[in-house]
Amino acid sequence: MHDFSQTRILVVGDVMLDQYWTGRAGRISPEAPVPVVKVAHQEVRAGGAANVALNIAALGAKAHLLGVVGEDLYAQQLQDLLVQAGVSTDWALSAKGTICKLRVLSHHQQLIRMDFEETSEPQAAQQLAELVASQVAHYDALVISDYAKGALQFVEQMIAAARAENVPVLIDPKGIDFRRYAGATLIKPNQGEFEAIVGACADSDVLVEKANSLLDELDLQALLVTRSEHGMALVKRGEKPYLLKSQAQEVFDVTGAGDTVMAALATAYASGMSLQNAVHLANQAASIVVRKVGTSTVSKAELDEAIKASMRHQGYVAMNEDELLELVQLAQQNGERVVMTNGCFDILHSGHVRYLNEAAKLGERLIVAVNSDESVQMLKGPSRPIVPLQGRMELLSALSCVDWVVPFNEQTPERVICKLKPDVLVKGGDYLPEQIAGAQCVWQNGGQVEVLSFWDGFSTTNIVERIQEAQRLEQADAE
Repeated sequence: MHDFSQTRILVVGDVMLDQYWTGRAGRISPEAPVPVVKVAHQEVRAGGAANVALNIAALGAKAHLLGVVGEDLYAQQLQDLLVQAGVSTDWALSAKGTICKLRVLSHHQQLIRMDFEETSEPQAAQQLAELVASQVAHYDALVISDYAKGALQFVEQMIAAARAENVPVLIDPKGIDFRRYAGATLIKPNQGEFEAIVGACADSDVLVEKANSLLDELDLQALLVTRSEHGMALVKRGEKPYLLKSQAQEVFDVTGAGDTVMAALATAYASGMSLQNAVHLANQAASIVVRKVGTSTVSKAELDEAIKASMRHQGYVAMNEDELLELVQLAQQNGERVVMTNGCFDILHSGHVRYLNEAAKLGERLIVAVNSDESVQMLKGPSRPIVPLQGRMELLSALSCVDWVVPFNEQTPERVICKLKPDVLVKGGDYLPEQIAGAQCVWQNGGQVEVLSFWDGFSTTNIVERIQEAQRLEQADAE
């Protein structure tokens, strides 16, 4: 996975301590119709903006957290958790105390939550804004985590300070007045929060239209709308929207999932990834954290493994070039060599399979670019292909050596090769490397071009001719 060790992120927002009391609920109280939980285990975790900072640190980046706390035991417990995780802190002190949320669980189910909190006073919030202004220039991104607890009463000052230093600002918003976030780089509302601002969105087209209007209204560069089981929608100024499906997982607890998404998104983007790739990584992180109980983090190793698993056999269905480009870039950032080859693959035979297996040995990922039906006709004549494009792609995607299959309409795959930029370009036959379409693009990108020999005795044309000859003989015998 991408190395985040040099990425520095400043996190500011509402911090809190999450307490978990866990035990067995074996009977109903004689005092009231409620379960009696015999508490066997007590645990504290960092919540709110503190959980965002912990997730950033878990990914290997450097996180510095600013927040409002009281001079109390909750603040000391929170500080201890952060120090253990390698998160540095600066606090604005409040007479109102540190926010704490107590959850009682039994059999992995939350029975009750009790909140101990009061809104931060303006003096503490102003001190927090001043801390941001004095430190933000030293970081690659500013993450603002708003839980509407009062720490961000002067968020406009924080955004202005970051913009003055050309530091991107990513915000997890709250409430129904997003005007206070004007000028940010990106805000990340969930679907409910977004619709509370712009109105109901019947479908993705309406969502994108309203998102573009909000971008202009608030002078934002991008909006990321998290849509629960419908995935995520990234709408960026002047670019095609990116709609990402969710990763289907068994959900145990969504507590803190939004923090994990923001942490992964900010870490990836601040390290130099494109927003689309950062959103893809954040989606993977979300799929991991919802399988955990309570406020949790996602480690670099967990995310690395999830990305590898997701990139195995994505399949030909709905695979377009933009989606494939993101997967290729993620694989390359993970240190994997991407191999690419192309062909018509009309009537898939064992010669094709042997060739593709040899090509796959040159790296960790194999892309097969397949001529469209129109492209095959231009090359082979009006009687071809025998097998339509969808069938050819389905057969190729079923091979264990093939990771991704993508179609192209031109006579050569040069355009799609230049777009995807594989590490190794492979062609079968008696070509010289410089004669292979796309070779120059691969070389210019530091890649290599290889020529493999076809296996003798295997040819789609020969198979077709034998079938036609057999049909002629059958007709002759019938006459």
